[in-house]
Amino acid sequence: MTDDRVREVRRVVENYVEPHLGMPLSAAKAVKSVRLEGGMALVEVELGFPALRYGPELAATLQRLLAAEPGAGPARVEVSWHVAAQAVQGSLQHLPGIRNVVAVASGKGGVGKSTTAVNLALALALEGAKVGLLDADIYGPSQPRMMGLQGERPMSRDGKRIEPLEAYGVKVSSIGFLIDEEQPMVWRGPMVTQALTQLLGDTNWGELDYLVVDMPPGTGDIQLTLAQRVPVSGAVVVTTPQDIALLDARKGLRMFQKVSIPVLGVVENMSTHVCSKCGHEEPIFGTGGGVRMAEQYGVALLGALPLDIRIREETDAGRPTVIADPDGPVGRAYLETARRTAARLSIATATAPAAPRITVEDT
Repeated sequence: MTDDRVREVRRVVENYVEPHLGMPLSAAKAVKSVRLEGGMALVEVELGFPALRYGPELAATLQRLLAAEPGAGPARVEVSWHVAAQAVQGSLQHLPGIRNVVAVASGKGGVGKSTTAVNLALALALEGAKVGLLDADIYGPSQPRMMGLQGERPMSRDGKRIEPLEAYGVKVSSIGFLIDEEQPMVWRGPMVTQALTQLLGDTNWGELDYLVVDMPPGTGDIQLTLAQRVPVSGAVVVTTPQDIALLDARKGLRMFQKVSIPVLGVVENMSTHVCSKCGHEEPIFGTGGGVRMAEQYGVALLGALPLDIRIREETDAGRPTVIADPDGPVGRAYLETARRTAARLSIATATAPAAPRITVEDT
């Protein structure tokens, strides 16, 4: 009877399709143990993505499912999480202390890439992860202002490595900390690449679960060089729904595929406009563009984020939406997008298509 109860509890838990992973917990190898103690079923679930806020919600969902089973007895579900280092492209090695580098990119500017990157980083930190944010947009650094660090200057303890500044639990490095905000960066590509390589390698990041890299817009030489030199575990492509933005976003997605970096998914930004007066939503940039792009390339739609005046006001004020109002509708949308991103990264290696095997046969 005891064995039957354990098997039934395991069946229910393992068959649950976790919405961020998009697969049953059994497929993600997330069910660590099921046992009985004094008539109580104890279930241990370990996720591969941070879940400080989400974990109790998942535990409650699983406990409700178990309680709904015929003849169900008492059960307690405990959810923990552990972020592992995922594979990177080619023969590159992980950066010391950094488990995963996540590139946030777009094929063109003006689609809200930097705003998305900063809120993703903050959302991951809010879920308990150790997070860094690298502002790789040398020509237009915006993270100092967005993170409320405008005017701050980093220091170096040994004269060689930069100590990153920190805001809201996230470590931040940007060329914007080293120059005047209005100073133009009239540098050619090789100089930009060298500066970015130094920002990445000469910053004392410490131990990080994720380093979110806010990539420069476009798919030129700088972006390609970064994709080839920086060990990236996964990429997120930001777009807006209209066709002209999707054309450029597709180029960004294809660039990552060419250098064997897993594309974790697409974020459709400005998917609807929310009126600040009445709350009415209208898809002023069209509808379904992100969905169609995700389906075309076989990747996930990680989130559909609104065009809301509060996002602009909060980032301009140095308190991005995830910090200003994490439990509001927009804050929750960013949190869900971050969870899907981290969840997809946790299974990126397992779900990547197998490399073709070449055989030679006599005919």
